Amino acid sequence: RGPHRTRAMSSIGAEEIEDKGKKAEVEFYQFSFVDLFGVQRSKLVPADRVKSMATDGAGFAGFAAHLDMTPADGDLLGIPDPQSFTVLPWNPKVAWLACDLVLNGEELEQGPRNVLRRVLGRLEAEQQAELKTGVECEFFLLAADPQHPFTPSVADWRDTQAKSCYDAEALMRRFDVVATLVRYMQQLGWGPYQADHEDANGQFEINWDFANALRTADRHVFFKLMARTVAE
Repeated sequence: RGPHRTRAMSSIGAEEIEDKGKKAEVEFYQFSFVDLFGVQRSKLVPADRVKSMATDGAGFAGFAAHLDMTPADGDLLGIPDPQSFTVLPWNPKVAWLACDLVLNGEELEQGPRNVLRRVLGRLEAEQQAELKTGVECEFFLLAADPQHPFTPSVADWRDTQAKSCYDAEALMRRFDVVATLVRYMQQLGWGPYQADHEDANGQFEINWDFANALRTADRHVFFKLMARTVAE
């Protein structure tokens, strides 16, 4: 069983989210969470309802995602963390929020973000330490083929080197995508410091500054959404 979450705790965060959204002139909020398979799930909330939704939580049918739940379980609520507030660089009218999952007034024990928060809390309580992490996000740029949707090919047909790591020409042929991602990360204050072509054909990597482990995890989740959006 996870720790109990009170409405008062959520209300404080909701006010902070609403204030941030007004300053950024946001019109919609994307309440997001990640399931046990790493799939990102979300609901879109209009600005005029964000305070109440952030207080009470956005409702999800937990069994509809990979969370080891059944239809017999109650409604799953996503309570957004105001510290994760991120305006979409490619759509500044929308702000993204990472949610903690709550079931029947208690944090869902197997919720991935809840698990990480518990571990970090134990580390701080038992060792008086803060865990900071960095990630090397690697991704492939592939070409969609409606005729063969399950066997996509490398988007750059010239990216064929048997040992393609750090291939300068392949990197620059995908400059638009890579540079756009780096610019977005700079805009968000992540501190990106290098990008390169990785070992496999069509594979790339972007590195940014390390931070508190929860913040890095949220950024990693957001990066996956951002990379897919830019590539598409």
